[in-house]
Amino acid sequence: MNPLVELQAQGQSFWYDNIRRKFLHDGALAGLIDADGLRGMTSNPSIFEKAIGGSDDYDDQIRQLAAAGAETGAIYEALAVQDIQDACDLFAGLFAESGGGDGYVSLEVSPHLARDTAGTAAEAKRLFTAVNRPNLMIKVPATPEGIPAIRALIGAGLNINVTLMFSMAHYEAVSQAYIDGLNLLAESGGDARQPASVASFFVSRVDTAVDNKLAALNVPATNALMGKTAVSNSKVVYQRYQEIFHGDAFAALREAGARPQRLLWASTSAKNPAYPDTLYIDELIGPETVNTIPPQTVDAFRDHGRVAATLESGGDEARRTLARLAQIGIDLDAITEKLQEDGVNAFAASFDKLMQAIERKRATLTGGR
Repeated sequence: MNPLVELQAQGQSFWYDNIRRKFLHDGALAGLIDADGLRGMTSNPSIFEKAIGGSDDYDDQIRQLAAAGAETGAIYEALAVQDIQDACDLFAGLFAESGGGDGYVSLEVSPHLARDTAGTAAEAKRLFTAVNRPNLMIKVPATPEGIPAIRALIGAGLNINVTLMFSMAHYEAVSQAYIDGLNLLAESGGDARQPASVASFFVSRVDTAVDNKLAALNVPATNALMGKTAVSNSKVVYQRYQEIFHGDAFAALREAGARPQRLLWASTSAKNPAYPDTLYIDELIGPETVNTIPPQTVDAFRDHGRVAATLESGGDEARRTLARLAQIGIDLDAITEKLQEDGVNAFAASFDKLMQAIERKRATLTGGR
């Protein structure tokens, strides 16, 4: 059986970490839904930069928009909104069939708003209205400024994908913002059963950063820790998810029919070629989770992925791994804070490259007019 399809039997949803106009219309995405059990899609500025800047899929619309006098930012938004709408429509049947459990497509607010609470909230609401699809999720970063925006947006009934989470501290803040937001919604007369949210916890980048620290120590006794931190970090956070969303903190909301905020494993391609290419899928399979997988890793997991209930086992070993890092002087909290900061900066740089690519195309397609 197809390992991607088998993930569902373990309670995990497979989402696709990619978007491009061509495969929205040539049957490729529909094939992933039908044959591979695809249940959602995520995008980010880096993905759109590759899709729009690296193909001619969008040239006709860019030409039309430019001829109508649209500026670069407006052109980008029109392109992105159309792609997201078309993707949402392809997932509409699954969204209805699952009762809103899956079938979501994510669109990110500008990364330049990551330190702006009011700006993030305003743009999230504007994009939600522009796309006008019930299965849209707006991506908001888990920065200190993003947390109150998440609370307010959940309180307004929006579906939110919280991104750029790397640590337990990030997760604690995000899960509390979700619960507080649902309570705000209920107190204002809204329906706490309506919003859906995922907490996107980044995986492989943690191993890359920690492995670099371990290598710098150059101590043979620590070699056994190489490639172990990311999975351990994720498993400990999943244990906290279970405590929160199956415990007293969420009990009243669960009784009222509110949805738990599922953990979503992001950045799940193995960056180190010495590691199995399906490592961050194989080791993080468990109930009430999502794994958003990039194209190359999708192909690898379809070919040789191992499906087993791995996420709920090895919790004690995971805690020992994290404790051992602290013992040898590796500050995981400092590393993960730097990873979040670097992630915001990287997405902002990709967004700027995207704007530059659109401007070049606009100029070329209109003869510089």
